[in-house]
Amino acid sequence: MFFGMEVLKFVFMERNKWFLVICVCFAAFFSSCKSGTKTDDLNTKVHSWLYASLDSLEEKTSQLLLLANHATSNQADVQNAFLACRNAYKNLEWFSEYYAPSTSRGLNGPPLPEIEIEENKISDAAGLQVIEEIIYPYDIAHKKDLLIAVENFMSNQIPLLHTIENTSFDTAHIFDACKLEIFRIVASGVPGFDTPAAATGINEAAVSLRAVKQILQMLEVPENVVAKIDAAINVARNCADQVHFDRLNFITDKLNPITTAMVEWSLQKHLPVVKDELALKTNARTLFDSAIFNSGFFVNSAEAKPTPAKVLLGEELFNNNKLAGNGRRSCRSCHQPEKAFTDGLATSSHLSGNGFALRNTPTLMYAGLQQAQFYDMRSSTLENQAMDVLGNKDEMHSSVETVTAWLNEMPEMKSRFKQAFSTMETEIKPRYVMMVLAGYIRSLQPFNSRFDAYMRGDKNALSNDEINGFNLFAGKAKCATCHFMPLFNGTAAPSFSTSESEVLGVLETPGIAKLDKDAGRYTHTQIAALKYAFKTPTLRNVAITAPYMHNGRYKTLEQVMEFYNKGGALGYGIDLQNQTLSGDSLKLSAGEIQSVIAFMKTLTDR
Repeated sequence: MFFGMEVLKFVFMERNKWFLVICVCFAAFFSSCKSGTKTDDLNTKVHSWLYASLDSLEEKTSQLLLLANHATSNQADVQNAFLACRNAYKNLEWFSEYYAPSTSRGLNGPPLPEIEIEENKISDAAGLQVIEEIIYPYDIAHKKDLLIAVENFMSNQIPLLHTIENTSFDTAHIFDACKLEIFRIVASGVPGFDTPAAATGINEAAVSLRAVKQILQMLEVPENVVAKIDAAINVARNCADQVHFDRLNFITDKLNPITTAMVEWSLQKHLPVVKDELALKTNARTLFDSAIFNSGFFVNSAEAKPTPAKVLLGEELFNNNKLAGNGRRSCRSCHQPEKAFTDGLATSSHLSGNGFALRNTPTLMYAGLQQAQFYDMRSSTLENQAMDVLGNKDEMHSSVETVTAWLNEMPEMKSRFKQAFSTMETEIKPRYVMMVLAGYIRSLQPFNSRFDAYMRGDKNALSNDEINGFNLFAGKAKCATCHFMPLFNGTAAPSFSTSESEVLGVLETPGIAKLDKDAGRYTHTQIAALKYAFKTPTLRNVAITAPYMHNGRYKTLEQVMEFYNKGGALGYGIDLQNQTLSGDSLKLSAGEIQSVIAFMKTLTDR
């Protein structure tokens, strides 16, 4: 009897335990179903919105195609149809650029061939910017070119449809895509990067912002976020004079508050975040936050990620004369901190003292936030750059292996490297030397100039003339269409995935119409389109990095501005067919040039 009661008690307890388990499972299931329903509902809403928006883009493209094919179409009708297409694309840009970046290049990429160095492949330019070049102004004689361009634009919408069909949307990525679209407006839309002839960048920002608002409302963002977006839309939509538009305060007073409020809301609601390591940290409130970059995004391996220990080792080696084969030169010899890590010379002298380097010494400031090194972009990483410089007979006449050998003779250094690299066994490897040097260079990104202070809310940091200079820089002078904010180099926000080069037609001597003979990237690629192409360097600290250009022949910023104002080599009457800089004069007055220079001087780190 006692045994039977114990059995019944055990069965009863087990039954209750399993009952509780079943209850928990059902609760989890229904909770999952409820959550899934919400996720599915969001997914359905976004898909419906995208299909409708793509239908609108296809409809507008068909109308442009009809006009392009009509023999009597006038310029105004063609341009209006084109602008309708641009607006329809801008409505989709938040999605296209985030989820289908390669497709986006075919829809609204630069009107330049896409060059893939590794495959030695060149693809023709396509998209809205190509069409814009044809129709501003429009000549019926270019009807065939226009038809081809519009048909290509239409065909490139097909992969966009496929991306929509095959994408499952979630809160984290939608929120990230919307925030990055506002960053894109700051870096590219406000300066009019993709609409140089039509000059509709500010008005188009209203279209992009409206789309972002509609998508964010599907995420149920609070009214204060919506109100901030509406305020920005109102300013951008009603902009009637883009030449004199106050771009700086549009960014600080209208756009920055939107992304700040978005992030604060997301943190308050504990929204899921994107797990992938992208260029910008997920908690970046604006494009001008002081520490928004993920260092891991710009390195090729986890082992190369900078740490304080690696940076300190790199700094010591950077300043050590033993790096050079003759023991009389360090990295600091040519990259001096007080000159923003340049040397103030047109070109530095060879290690032997007999001869001079081919090119000017570039700044190392912010070099860790670009995707290619050297003026000719021959190195994709800072590690390879370090190896190249050490091995160059005219620069250091040494090698990574030589440096590694003498470091391994010092027990203290071996111990410190071991602490810095957990994967190290008993000996320092050459790759560790390259990584610590690169790590130190990656630490050179203070972002503490007066410009940065202004963008973070200090309205006293800039004078009225400097504010005017920024508005010219990002507007009439078109500087920001190549020197992208916030790095002011050729690495474009918000993806920061590629660094660009330009063919300017730099003169051998300022003001004299004779092309500098340095072939730039062509020397290593033998691709004709890259002849005389050089990396777009950062303008941060430009006030203390003279002389300028790859040849170091431009002693003042006034000389540089005069070259750009003239239109590069084409403006000087030199026949340079592959010049990427517009050959048209910017028509800047002497006062306007001085204002732009005044602004550039605010980029000096303090």
